[in-house]
Amino acid sequence: MRFKIISLFLVTGFLFGSCTETVEETDVLEAKGGKKYGSEFKFMSTQNITSLYPTFTVTSNSMRLLTQIYEPLLTVDSETGKVSAAVAESFTVSTDAKVYTFKIRKGIKFHKDACFGGKTHELTAEDVKFTLDMACSGLKKNQLSYLLVDRIKGGRDFFNKSKIKLPKSGVAGVKVKGNYTVEVTLTESFVGFEKVLTHRSLGITPKEAYKKYGSNAGKHPVGSGPFALVSWTESKIVLKRNPKYWRKDEFGNRLPFLAKISMTYAKDQRSALLAFGDSKIDLVMELPVEEIEHILGTLQEAILGENVKHKVDSEKSMSMTYVAMANESEEFKDVRVRKAFNLAVDRNQIIDLYLQGEGWAATNGFVPDMKDYPSENVKGHKFNVDKAKSLMREAGYPNGNGFPKLDFYVNSTEGSSIHKTCEAVANQLKANIGVELNIVLVSSAEREKAINSGKAKIWRSGWIADYPDPENFLAMFYSPNITDGSAVNSFKFRNAEFDATLERALLERDLDKRNALYNKCDQIIVDFGAVMPILTDDHIVMINARVRNFNASSMEEMNLTDVFIKEAKN
Repeated sequence: MRFKIISLFLVTGFLFGSCTETVEETDVLEAKGGKKYGSEFKFMSTQNITSLYPTFTVTSNSMRLLTQIYEPLLTVDSETGKVSAAVAESFTVSTDAKVYTFKIRKGIKFHKDACFGGKTHELTAEDVKFTLDMACSGLKKNQLSYLLVDRIKGGRDFFNKSKIKLPKSGVAGVKVKGNYTVEVTLTESFVGFEKVLTHRSLGITPKEAYKKYGSNAGKHPVGSGPFALVSWTESKIVLKRNPKYWRKDEFGNRLPFLAKISMTYAKDQRSALLAFGDSKIDLVMELPVEEIEHILGTLQEAILGENVKHKVDSEKSMSMTYVAMANESEEFKDVRVRKAFNLAVDRNQIIDLYLQGEGWAATNGFVPDMKDYPSENVKGHKFNVDKAKSLMREAGYPNGNGFPKLDFYVNSTEGSSIHKTCEAVANQLKANIGVELNIVLVSSAEREKAINSGKAKIWRSGWIADYPDPENFLAMFYSPNITDGSAVNSFKFRNAEFDATLERALLERDLDKRNALYNKCDQIIVDFGAVMPILTDDHIVMINARVRNFNASSMEEMNLTDVFIKEAKN
């Protein structure tokens, strides 16, 4: 089943709106171009949000709030790959692609906060430097060091010196050249560096916030984005409109339009869909397609006005769902075992029988389809039970004999599409090579704890593009990125040829030659059975018809900057 904008007609909700310096959700004010200010946008998360500090979190659910609160230097269009201005008004690159100079947009204000004495503060080059320094730090909570430490001059040295606190000098390769200019010097030429700086967890944050809140900075987000934090409880996070946000739309309306954003928690996606059917929320992401008709009724019922008016939108996600194996463990250190696991799984059958046709089997490498990357050149794992059995015999486990029964850590709930996918994997491994896995349903935090302790030998995971470039996926397998507690290369794949090839690719300025090197890296991942790529999702969203300008994204983003609410007519 493939969705692309399907309108179902039904009940409407209430319209609020207003546009003044303090827009309230109960006010109403027309904007140019038929748009409206005001209203509260509501959605749910199935994962607990523990931090809203940019470099401290990389989970998809946290990202959906981070992108409302913070802005990075640059932004990127996930479909075209084109980089455009954000906090940086413009940038230049030296002829050797080693020095990037950023001109910071004047007049951008951080949200009012106690760290500024209850006032605000203009975003300057110093704030950009602090953010990049933080991202290069060796602080235990920093999740982004792998992105920058070996790319920016002095990054690795700063990382080693900042395990406990940040040295005042900062990263040597990041220099402030006046209030609105930052110069970043790289260790080697890297033409794609601007895409790295669009990472959603590289939103610019002020030094004052970290100085005041320290390790609790994740609970006190201070950004310059379209929305600011109002309240945060165990059950709800509320953001309000930033009246001083700098962006305007094509009609000259100051953005954003929404007065408030409210996020509450759902036990699972089915619970979120039920809440949507009761008009308690406006959006369901990662839609459980098999539940739509059961909960919301048929198309005919929708036409008769018996359920909520809505539309469903989808994009092929730039993501990969995979099963990870602890490469250095006794169970999976033998490449023959890892390859056997890969060959024993029929990915197309998982899509067709377990997921009702939803998703796309990973028939090539680990990097999903994206613009300007020839993923078809990578020969993926082909379902081959005879070969899988042969490899297990060679490894000393004929018909699975002698291979231990392992706990299979799955961060989801019973009956979800993730659970069904992993259940299919476990069933096929048992039927085809005699290996037994015990599925253990856990939270993401519980899974990460099991991985970091070494208890987890096999687990389900996924990766969504932070920026549309193959390097964003391949960097997960780069051995220097193996650090305690990091989500990157937590399966500890080490391959000298892979590392050397990726390093060459990052220096290559010719696109075709760089892609050939990326393809080689991708093929090594397959040939050594580093992980088990399973499928790429369709990113399917269901939106209340009163919500306008919201579209599904291949990077599974939630951009509410230009979204407004306008009641649909019956």
